Amino acid sequence: MGTNIVINKEIEEYINKHSLELNKVQNEIISYNDSLGNIKRNQISISQCHFLHLLIKTSNIKKILEIGTFTGLSALSMSLALPRDGTIITLDKNEKTNEIANNFFKTANQGNKIKIINNNAIDNLNEFKNENKKFDLIFIDADKENYINYYDISLDLINVNGLIVIDNVLWHGEVVDKKKNDNLTKSIRKFNIHINNDKRIENLIIPVGDGLTVCRKL
Repeated sequence: MGTNIVINKEIEEYINKHSLELNKVQNEIISYNDSLGNIKRNQISISQCHFLHLLIKTSNIKKILEIGTFTGLSALSMSLALPRDGTIITLDKNEKTNEIANNFFKTANQGNKIKIINNNAIDNLNEFKNENKKFDLIFIDADKENYINYYDISLDLINVNGLIVIDNVLWHGEVVDKKKNDNLTKSIRKFNIHINNDKRIENLIIPVGDGLTVCRKL
């Protein structure tokens, strides 16, 4: 029986070196985030940038909703993969990081594709639901305590065969560490069980970055 390789820093650097080359502004965002200290962990990994890029390119995706913007790396990575008429709405209540992200989008000439909404995500999700908005892809990477709420509403916003992708589902490996029982870790474990028991989707966890769950709506 085959097993997954353990990805150490050296292998990760090798993978990044032999994968898609990042856009200049993507690299600028990564460099900026390096200056932020521990909060940098809110950024997706380079391998996740590549994964999202290929997923969008090969799945005829045009309308994307993102929950959790941070400084814009994930939204920019997805936008660069979209066709010219593609759009992204990204939700985040942090006005400061939204402004930083928006500046990066404009520098990359992607501001016409990406709309940032500065608000509580649950409020906007419910508003989109009432308006019967539909998306091809929803990417969730925000506060973990609300993951189940974000996911449940998102399922009403996604087209049949559409994809919901969720970050941090392996939570630095702590989901399997019985000694770790803080609220965030327990929230991720509860979310993973919730997803796995949902018969409305097909799902799998991909060990890329901090773990991505990919769900296809049936």
